[in-house]
Parts: sequence; C-alpha cells; structure tokens
Amino acid sequence: LVNPAPFRWSISLQSLEQNEVLNEMEEKDHCLTCFQCGKLFTQHGNLKAHMKIHKGEKPYTCQQCGKRFNLKLNLSQHLRVHSGEMPFACQHCGVSFTQKGSLNRHMRSHTREKPYTCSQCGKSFVKLGNFKIHMSIHTGENPFICQQCGKSFNQKGNLKYHMRIHVGERPFTCQQCGVRVTQKGSLNTHMRIHTGEKPYSCPQCGKSFDQHGNLKVHMRIHTGEKPFTCQQCGVSFTQKVVLNKHIKIHTRKKLYTCHQCGKSFDQNEKLEEHMRIHVGENPFTCQQCGVSFTQKGSLNTHMRIHTGEKPYSCPQCGKSFDQHGNLKVHMRIHTGEKPYSCPQCGKSFDQHGNLKVHMRIHTGEKPFTCQQCGSCNNSHLGEVLHVISLWKDLQKQSKS
Repeated sequence: LVNPAPFRWSISLQSLEQNEVLNEMEEKDHCLTCFQCGKLFTQHGNLKAHMKIHKGEKPYTCQQCGKRFNLKLNLSQHLRVHSGEMPFACQHCGVSFTQKGSLNRHMRSHTREKPYTCSQCGKSFVKLGNFKIHMSIHTGENPFICQQCGKSFNQKGNLKYHMRIHVGERPFTCQQCGVRVTQKGSLNTHMRIHTGEKPYSCPQCGKSFDQHGNLKVHMRIHTGEKPFTCQQCGVSFTQKVVLNKHIKIHTRKKLYTCHQCGKSFDQNEKLEEHMRIHVGENPFTCQQCGVSFTQKGSLNTHMRIHTGEKPYSCPQCGKSFDQHGNLKVHMRIHTGEKPYSCPQCGKSFDQHGNLKVHMRIHTGEKPFTCQQCGSCNNSHLGEVLHVISLWKDLQKQSKS
C-alpha cells in the first residue's frame, strides 16, 4: 500500500504557502485584488465570497421560492421578504426596510445628500446604480442587447421591458377599460385618462398635461426650440414624430390625386380633407357662434377667440398670440428678419401679404374700388384712408 501521508503533507504545505502570501499581502498592501475584475478587498474571506460571482456559484437556496444566492448573508436578508421582518426603521418618517443599506439610501431623501456626482455634466445622484446608468449616456454604452432585433439598452430592466414586445406579454391590465400594457408606469399614465389627472403644468400659460414628455414638447412653443431638423430641406420641428411624417414628403410618392384640381397627396386622409374644399363640406362647427371648418385643428384654433387663450408667448417682450404663425411673424420685429423680397426692386418685407400689396405698385393693379366716386386703390388700407378723406371733405362742405 502507498502511504498517502506525503501527499497530504504537500497539500498542507501548499495551503500554508498560499496563506503566507495572503498574510504578506494583507500586512504589506492591506488589500487583495480580484484578478478578473480588479476589485480590492482587505480580507481573504471577502475575496473568496466575491469570486463566486465570476464562477456563477450560488450555493445558498431559499426553501420557500427557490431563489439562489452566492452569500449566506444575502439569503438571510432575502428571507425577510417572506417573513415580513423589517428591522431597520427610519427615525424621521417611520418607514422600515429589510436591509441597512436600503435605510442608508432612504436617509438621503431627508438629508438631501447626493454623493455620486457626474464629472462630465455635474449632475448628482442619491444612488450609485442611478449614477452608473447616467454615465452610460456620456459613454454611449448600451451593454444589454436584444437577441431578436439587435436593439441595445443601457439598463437590464429596459431590455426586459422591451422583450415583452416580441413575446406579446402585457402583464398590467386597466381595471376600468381592459387595456393591457407592458409596464406599470404605462398603466399609471393610462389611468389618468379615466381620472382626468394632469399633474404637469406649464409655468408660462398654465396648460396642464398628463405626461411630463407632453409638457416638455409643449414648452418648445414658448421657447421656439425646434430640435428635429430635416436633412434634406432644413425645415425644423418640435417633435420627432412630426419630422418623421415630414420626411415622407421627400421619400414617398404622392399616390392620391384630386380629380377636380389635380393636386396630389401622400396620404388618403389628406386628400379627403382637401375634397371638403370642393364640395363645401365643413363638418366641424363651433358650438358658440356656429362657424364651421373643414378640419378639427382649425376649429381648435378658432375656439381661442371665445376662450381668450393665447398659448404662444414672445420670449423677448412677453406679448401673447393665439396662433404660432402670428408669434413667428411678431418675432421678426425683434430679429429684423424680412424674408420676402421684391424681385423687381429688391425691397424686403416681414410678411408675404405686405410683399403682395407692394407688388401692385409695379403691376399697376388696383383691386379696391370706392363705391362713392369710383376711384381705385392698390390696398385695403388705401381704400380706408380714401373714404376717411371723402368724409372729411363732406364735413367741411356741410360747415361752409
């Protein structure tokens, strides 16, 4: 028989040598380094526990739900979920937590402490996880990739939500109308349709919205910001969805043609709206004054006459307007912009209508005729001034 003692002795020597090396490292550098990720530890036990993450080792299993953990401490903390035990309570508000770390993070809501600051933009965060997610915006890192469509995400949770699109999973159902959505946040937003809640208000005009994104888009009306620009013609828009719709003008054929005037459209809906001009159909009627319109948008704009709403404000002088086009024209007073030039004399104007009136000087056109004396004028203003002049002459004659 072979004596196994030398073999056992060699193993124990090897273990002693390793322990001596570890002890030397602890005494010398006070740290141990994970050779896979470079993380530092002061104790060999902590490094050993950490290595289980890389090996995928999870020896501790919850007997109630089957979830597995790499540390016994993590299992102990997890068991509080089943037992309902929350030993860590906030002294300020009484909220309790299963872990001390969760309590420490919660305390920052009272102290307003944000210890994690981005070195690139200066934004601060309460949680390290949120800070890491934010940093991926600057680095462009999207490590979580969908295996079906190739779309990438900076958070694992976002990939998880995205996967529901492919599998058709919609776990959150509205109890009032039965609509099903992929995320709880989407359900909360949807519920505002039923409750009428609009928690996001514009600080300039007071208009309220059910979603923060809609308020953000609305604010561009006041600021004049148009971040989405067409690369083909240079026209800018406040929303990406409007830009995408606009791009189709350049790429899509106009298959829908009006048989009366020959005008073509890229959508059948636009042709149907256009046809109302020829047939005289005005299906959208104002309930206050009875004026009718071919489009709902025109009715909405008209309603501002009755409500007095002027949502478009000049950022320079504060003057408000009921239509964005009027604000755009007004802004030219401040900028000095005169985009409409006369092709004959080069004189420029801030409005197309003013150029149109000016062109009558060159063409000799005088479309406004006085009903009293038959004299003609090239503008409505000229006609009004002429009538005033006649009235003054009559006043003088009556006095004399």
